[in-house]
Amino acid sequence: MRKKVLGTGKYPDDIEIEDVWQNLNRAYGLEEDVPYRRRSRELSLPEESGKAGSLVREALARRDSSIYDGSAENRSDVYGFDASSMAYASCVRAAYPRAVVRRIDLSEAGQVPGVIGILTAADVPHNKVGHIQQDWDVMIAEGDTTRMVGDAICLVVAENRDALEEAKKLVHVDYEVLEPVRNIDEARRPDAPKIHEAGNLCQSRHVTRGDARRALQASKYTVTETFETPFTEHAFLEPECAVAFPYKDGVKILSTDQGAYDTRREVAIMFGWDPKRVVVENQLIGGGFGGKEDVSAQHIAALAAWTYKRAVKVHFSRQESINFHPKRHAMKATFTLGCDEHGKFTGLDCEIFFDTGAYASLCGPVLERACTHAVGPYTYQNTDIRGYGYYTNNPPAGAFRGFGVTQSEFALECVIDLLAKKAGISPWEIRFRNAIEPGLVLPNGQIADGSTALKETLLAVRDVFEKNPGHAGIACAMKNAGVGVGLPDKGRARLQVEKGDVVIYSAASDIGQGCLTVFCQDVAEITGLPMSRIRNAVSNTENAPDSGTTSGSRQTLLTGEAVRGAGRKLREALDAADGKLSRLEGQAFSYVYFEPTDKLGAAKPNPKSHIAYAYATNVAVLDDEGRVTDIYAAYDAGRVINPLSIEGQIEGGVLMSMGYGVTEDFPLKDCVPKARFGTLGLLRATQIPEIHAIMVHHEPKEGEIETAFGAKGIGEITAIPAAPAIAGAYYELDGKLRTKLPLEDTYYRKKQK
Repeated sequence: MRKKVLGTGKYPDDIEIEDVWQNLNRAYGLEEDVPYRRRSRELSLPEESGKAGSLVREALARRDSSIYDGSAENRSDVYGFDASSMAYASCVRAAYPRAVVRRIDLSEAGQVPGVIGILTAADVPHNKVGHIQQDWDVMIAEGDTTRMVGDAICLVVAENRDALEEAKKLVHVDYEVLEPVRNIDEARRPDAPKIHEAGNLCQSRHVTRGDARRALQASKYTVTETFETPFTEHAFLEPECAVAFPYKDGVKILSTDQGAYDTRREVAIMFGWDPKRVVVENQLIGGGFGGKEDVSAQHIAALAAWTYKRAVKVHFSRQESINFHPKRHAMKATFTLGCDEHGKFTGLDCEIFFDTGAYASLCGPVLERACTHAVGPYTYQNTDIRGYGYYTNNPPAGAFRGFGVTQSEFALECVIDLLAKKAGISPWEIRFRNAIEPGLVLPNGQIADGSTALKETLLAVRDVFEKNPGHAGIACAMKNAGVGVGLPDKGRARLQVEKGDVVIYSAASDIGQGCLTVFCQDVAEITGLPMSRIRNAVSNTENAPDSGTTSGSRQTLLTGEAVRGAGRKLREALDAADGKLSRLEGQAFSYVYFEPTDKLGAAKPNPKSHIAYAYATNVAVLDDEGRVTDIYAAYDAGRVINPLSIEGQIEGGVLMSMGYGVTEDFPLKDCVPKARFGTLGLLRATQIPEIHAIMVHHEPKEGEIETAFGAKGIGEITAIPAAPAIAGAYYELDGKLRTKLPLEDTYYRKKQK
């Protein structure tokens, strides 16, 4: 089905030895003997293909790069290497989450016909990788201890898949099995086994402002509750896959990840190389949601390609993907929130514990975001938030859409409902009284800018909430755009005039959010050129600037502003050339966008933690059986650049949040995942409620300049407020507070029993 709808040759998994030419021909309806080369492509609605200017706010079809026309002379032009000589590689994974690897016997496996070689930790120049902390073993060496069942023991490389699978079965590993560290409580024990040499505490954060203790003591009402949320699997449709081959004095990797330059850096660390020796080119990406920020298949494909001097493909099975890649962190947290007699919040104290599994991944930043956003999108100044991330022998945890805020804001919004009941006001009213608005101060000290429209999102859903008493729940959320907190987060882009077209060079990963389409709209808007003259390049770390990771809802804002800045330069050149693009052939226009922020804990009265925040309010409505019938989802994500894209983001994010709330789980037994793709609890089509997408936006005041045409990013915030809104609806329905996800004793859980 994917090949029928999306075509062949656009994803790394479509790169095959057999029938690659015929598959490409059939996919695009061309003659069997017509060869291809890759070029940029544009998917345009017929009515907009020649449209010029004023394309911000237009609903345009998605644009990608990477497709084929009919003008190459040989197959190597398609991928950059001869696909007919490609080998296959796959890892033998650890059988136990915690065990000493006593011996690895490769003798039988190495004799299988078609096996090219088998690599172990001894063959890795530097056996550690990691997105931020380099604590993740490429492979577990003899004498070392496994940390999870996803750990690689060795890498088998073969001429074909049959030989590969046969050889893997013949690798014999002798283990000394040890007791695993199963959860946060076990990891915190003084006598707990150390998963890493430095101990089991991976990261900690302390976010404080004012005097929370005194404020809570003086509060008219307080509520204290403890919450638990599970690990969650991203469940992207495309498992991890990469193809690597020797290139110049290093390797080139065809990958599907969320940051080409991040992958380049990690692979270079493994080799001990100058990063320029590694070229990473992102193909189309079959979903990410944060689960493709860490290297997975890329570095081991590169290792095999460099060792054996040939192209190598690594493709994870679905179960290998589930066992290996980082999940959403499981959380245990206790929240105490206070308010005065009018329902105005006075202070918050909370303690958050994350299970980060076997490796750090992005534990630090995710924990930090959970802590900084635990306060919610409200205005009060006394907070004390302590966060801790612990290693266990579970699969690792890292980035996941919402980036820690899904966990902490679930807890906060549930506590707010309890506080509203104590104060004798409605859940809607208590949120409206405390809602942040332009010019007021967030709990982190940042002054809300003029685009802030949380109150407008609350007003947009007020009627539906009040018309469904006893059946409706409500929750608000905020989510930063950009990395912020003092880190040098930059957007970069280059526009180049090639053969009469404007070609956008940006290493930004489009994982389905539609940023490549937005970039084209940005260029059209600023230059007045028709969309038919604008396209995205097949970008990589060799030909395109570093546009940063696709994370933190940052691409539309940061790289979008870089594209707009480059577009202004092009517009000026066009004006000087009498509007004739042909006169600018070969010229390039580059721009770097950077807006400084303040580090966490900066000694300022009003530090600027992030360049922008998006805001949201969701209302969930239940029927008498407890089935979610409607979710009203109001968002302030700035100006809408592409309504078609943003509606898709809202619908997908709301469903992800609903699944997190009522059906999804990640069961483990002694740190071993027991779920398969079909048993993760993903929502079925018949369970999808009516989703009412609502967008609000503050128009700028006279003299205000809107970055990236006023867009703030929508990707992450859509996945945050639906789960607590549904929890609130059940609380209204039966008066039972549910503090654990997925919510217990609901229509959905009863059906499963």
